Amino acid sequence: METVFLVIHLILALAIIGLVLIQKSEGGGLGIGGGTGGGLTTAASAKNILSRTTAICAASFFATSLILGILAGTHSKEASLIDKVSTELSRSAEDIDTPSIEIDTEETQDAVPSIPISE
Repeated sequence: METVFLVIHLILALAIIGLVLIQKSEGGGLGIGGGTGGGLTTAASAKNILSRTTAICAASFFATSLILGILAGTHSKEASLIDKVSTELSRSAEDIDTPSIEIDTEETQDAVPSIPISE
């Protein structure tokens, strides 16, 4: 299901790119896009068809973006890669045998110098 929406999403993206490139420039800032529209349709009707088709493709693209986002959020809630690494590190740290140090209290009391306290 997700693959179908992804393919439709990509087709819509390419269609929007193509439709925007086909449309005539209105600004004239670059000095291009002039000329007359010949053929079967007039310039006004071709502009209307292209802009309407672009708007429909853009709305469909937005809808497929939302659907893909919702589908991505419904996957199983697996831990992120960082969480997996940190749990593996904590497990491996627990598995390491730490040497136990036994302290003889009688020897340490003799080794600690006593400080006379004056009253």
